[in-house]
Amino acid sequence: MLKLLPVFILILFYNSANAQTTADSTVKHSPLKTLSYEQYNALINGDDDCGMSLAAELNRYPLPDKVIKLKKEISLSPIQVIKISAIAKELHRKKVEMGLIIINNEKTIDSLFRVNKFDNGSLIFYANRYGLYQGELRNAILQACLATRGFLSQQQVNKFESLQKGN
Repeated sequence: MLKLLPVFILILFYNSANAQTTADSTVKHSPLKTLSYEQYNALINGDDDCGMSLAAELNRYPLPDKVIKLKKEISLSPIQVIKISAIAKELHRKKVEMGLIIINNEKTIDSLFRVNKFDNGSLIFYANRYGLYQGELRNAILQACLATRGFLSQQQVNKFESLQKGN
């Protein structure tokens, strides 16, 4: 029995190595090594994968695209639909724009490290730019929530909230 133990361990090790190789071959990789595939796609597609809207949403200031999805259920008027749709469209444009800028900044940081051309000043500059871009993106998202709430009645906000709790 003890003689079979090393063989059994070797088989387990071999199988786990093969399983890892198989799993790695099906995982999608980001074009940028400093971002995961999910992060990269979220930035490209204008998705908020960081919960930047939570401060507004948790305090009854909804995202415009979520309001538009429920326009019939919360009885939006045609004027409200036009105004809130415009906010949603502009927000999406801004999120895609900022996503591309963030990706380019990440590419620059990666490139400077890769070719060993960083100094403290450059590092401070690009790291601070990253924070600036994140802040600009979050501001755009929160501003859209604020503007959306301005076009809704209290009854519509209440109805929207009750529909969100049901989902």
